[in-house]
Amino acid sequence: TRLRKGKSRMRPRDITERHRRIKGVIRKIIHDPGRGAPLAIIEYKNPIKYGRQKVTIAAAEGCYTGQYMYAGKTAPLFVGNILPVGKMPEGTLICNMESIPGDGGKYIRASGAVGAVVAQTASGKTVIRLPSGQKKIIKGTCRAMVGVVAGGGRPEKPMLKAGRAYHKYKVKRNCWPKVSGVCMNPVEHPHGGGNHQHVGKPTTVGRFRTPGRKVGLIAARRTGIGRTRTKVF
Repeated sequence: TRLRKGKSRMRPRDITERHRRIKGVIRKIIHDPGRGAPLAIIEYKNPIKYGRQKVTIAAAEGCYTGQYMYAGKTAPLFVGNILPVGKMPEGTLICNMESIPGDGGKYIRASGAVGAVVAQTASGKTVIRLPSGQKKIIKGTCRAMVGVVAGGGRPEKPMLKAGRAYHKYKVKRNCWPKVSGVCMNPVEHPHGGGNHQHVGKPTTVGRFRTPGRKVGLIAARRTGIGRTRTKVF
C-alpha cells in the first residue's frame, strides 16, 4: 500500500454543488498501483476560503490534462462532469456513482466499467443499470460522473507468464497463487487429507455453517454448468 496514490473520491457535497456548480481543472492523470483505471487529479478553487483543493478520482475515458470539469446541479452534460443522477436524461452512460448522497462514489469504478440511467421516477428516485446488468434504485440527489471509466480492455491481454501475475497481485493483496484445498492437510482445509487427492464430501456447504467450514460452493441454489434442455420435436 505504500505506493498507492490515494482513494478515488469526489469532492465533498457542499452548498455550491447542491445549488450551482464549481469548475475544476485536470492537473494530471496518473497510474495508481493496484488499480486498473487511471486516476485524475482535479484541482478546484475553495469556494469558502482562500486556497485550492485537490481531488483524486478514477478518470473517465476521453479526459485529458488541462480539461475543465464541472461538478454540481447545473453542470453541463459532458464527459467527465459530475452531476446528480436525477438531472441526467434516460440513457446517459455514467461511472463513479454514489449509492448514498455524499458518499463520494462507490459504484462503477473498475476500468472500462459503465452504467446507465434507465428511468426517472415521480418520487425523485432514479433507476440505474449496473455493469453486471442488475438494476439499482437510488435517490436522484446521488452524484455520478458522465462517461465510461478509462482503461477498458485490460483483461483482454493474456498474462502469458507467472511473473506478470505475481507483480499484478503483489500490489493488490495476498491472493495469488491459490493452492487447491485437496492438496492440503486436514488441519489446514476441510477438503484436505486422505490417501488420494479427493474431496470426500459434498462441495456444497450451508449458509449457517461455522466460518472455517464455509469453503467450496457456499449456500448454492444450484450447481453444474446449467445447460438448458432442448426440446426434440
